[in-house]
Amino acid sequence: LQYRWHFGAAVAAAIVSSVLFLLIPRLLGEGVDTALLAFQDEGVTRSDVQGELITVALMVILVSTLRGTFGFLQMYLGETLAQRVASRMRMVYFEKLQALSFSFHDGVHTGQLMSRGLSDVEGVRMFVQSGMVQVFRVIIMIVAAAILMSFLDWQLALISLSFVPFLVLRSAMMRLRLRIIWKQIQDALGDLSTTMEENLSGVRVVRAFSAQRYEEEKFDKGAREVVDLRMGAAKIQASGGTAMSFAFLVAWAIVLWFGGEKVINDELTVGELAQFFTYLAILQFPVRMIPMLVNAVARAAGAGGRLYEVLDIEPAIASKSGSKPLNITDSVVRFEDVSFSYHGVQALEHISFEARPDHTIGIVGAPGSGKSSIAHLLPRFYDPDSGHVTIDGVDLKDVTTKSVRASVGLIQQDPFLFDGTIKDNIRYGDMEASDEVVIEAAKIAQIHDFIDQLPLKYDSEIGERGTGLSGGQRQRVAIARTILTGPPVLIFDDSTSSVDAGTDARIRQELAKVSKGRTTIIIAHRLSSLMHAEEILILDTGRIVERGTHDDLVALGGRYSELWNLQQKQAAEIDE
Repeated sequence: LQYRWHFGAAVAAAIVSSVLFLLIPRLLGEGVDTALLAFQDEGVTRSDVQGELITVALMVILVSTLRGTFGFLQMYLGETLAQRVASRMRMVYFEKLQALSFSFHDGVHTGQLMSRGLSDVEGVRMFVQSGMVQVFRVIIMIVAAAILMSFLDWQLALISLSFVPFLVLRSAMMRLRLRIIWKQIQDALGDLSTTMEENLSGVRVVRAFSAQRYEEEKFDKGAREVVDLRMGAAKIQASGGTAMSFAFLVAWAIVLWFGGEKVINDELTVGELAQFFTYLAILQFPVRMIPMLVNAVARAAGAGGRLYEVLDIEPAIASKSGSKPLNITDSVVRFEDVSFSYHGVQALEHISFEARPDHTIGIVGAPGSGKSSIAHLLPRFYDPDSGHVTIDGVDLKDVTTKSVRASVGLIQQDPFLFDGTIKDNIRYGDMEASDEVVIEAAKIAQIHDFIDQLPLKYDSEIGERGTGLSGGQRQRVAIARTILTGPPVLIFDDSTSSVDAGTDARIRQELAKVSKGRTTIIIAHRLSSLMHAEEILILDTGRIVERGTHDDLVALGGRYSELWNLQQKQAAEIDE
């Protein structure tokens, strides 16, 4: 509907172009009869015939010029319409991916999503360009040619068009077969994109294990599957085109036979028979277009189906209708008897705690104990199966998701940086932030001195995913990025695991200043990072098994105490 006028103009140009094209056989037929008249009627002079032939020739040139003009308009409008539709669909698809929850992205390969957004959208674009408008042109040419031929001789017209029902039936069969194959091709291309994306992302692992040959064989297997499927589609399309051409030539032979008889019996003039043959010649275009249209429709049907598989998904995490933004007053975070499962596996069971400003909560636990699940529930990346996560007594489900995430700053253990400058990555949460604010955030994150030594300083490019930086440097840039937005609630998900103990201590010292008046939750393996926390939670298989201050937990002699003694022993051995 958005482009209905554009589409209507393209269809109108196609109709006018087709009608003008069909006038040419009539003019040519009249020219033939005029030329023959000079031989059959002695009263007609040569100059009279030449004058009429010149008139007919000029009319053919005029009609051909107009036909070419409208043909250009149809092609131009069709191409621009296709580009606009593809651009809009690509944007709608991208926006949908931004809206879908983490639970969706957890279960779908990136390569499949990229294939749908690129290859499948391209399939729809090709249909709009060469199918959706052209189908009207094909129909108009066949119907109009049938009407014009019927005016000349309805019996011969029926014979001439007898092959059309055969073409329609065969086209319908081709479409069903091609749609299935194109769906398989697009799925295979998605798998191929996934293989390539994983290989490029893990290129260091591939080289480290000398697995290039294995990766090449895996990619070659997927590529050969795509080739085999495409060959199958090409075979179906080629066989359909051959059958249609054969049917067309048979119709041509029958017209020659019966039409010749009618000319001999003076039931038809030579010029009218020439018109029939010219109409049949013109009909070659729509006839030969049918297999291509069927292929385009089949591909677009498969591509559109794959796109709408994503577009029709309702986000698992979304703001309720009429929900209002979260209004932060005291920044008090509560987990109230929260249980949460991840793809059917229990991650948290009956978790309850309270975090408030100037009351830092530390969380410790073995891998898989549920630490990161807590970090992901607070910004509402997921919803708990039971219980409530609240800020200032308001359940996060009852306010807008955007306001929740603006209020909660999460710094992850393995931060993602975008290809671009250090400055743009730090101010990603506020692209209008001044250079002074960016520098201040970098100083707090203990990354300013390193940046200041670079030739381009904050305008230095860091490469894809921050490959130009070390792990610790990436973490500190991510810390600066979160600090810059100034959220009232801060979560550090083992965000200093890649920095040395000295840098960790300096970061904590600076963060202690910034965290004043803010609610802070720190997840860490290095227990020295949590010594200042007012309360430390020890998790095991999704449950809180110990809680208290650092001194209380050490004195308790439980798991925290064992881990503390082990880390102290390791630190002493390193010092020696």
